[in-house]
Amino acid sequence: MRKAGIGLDEIKSKILALKGSHVKMDVNRGRKKFDSFSGVIKDVYPSVFTVDCSGERQNIQTFSYYDVLCGNVVFK
Repeated sequence: MRKAGIGLDEIKSKILALKGSHVKMDVNRGRKKFDSFSGVIKDVYPSVFTVDCSGERQNIQTFSYYDVLCGNVVFK
């Protein structure tokens, strides 16, 4: 469900400001599956952003801005 009061442009600008910084995230994968991990926001593209995960997962995750808008991706 979409959160009222915030737009995609504002979300893009906030994530662009976080580029290169260390973040902790909670991700709703659907069907009662939740992941929590930390990483560094690596790249910011027009439709998606990438996070370089640290810890046990040594890979890059990709998320859309709409995931943040809907609440499927939450920054701590």
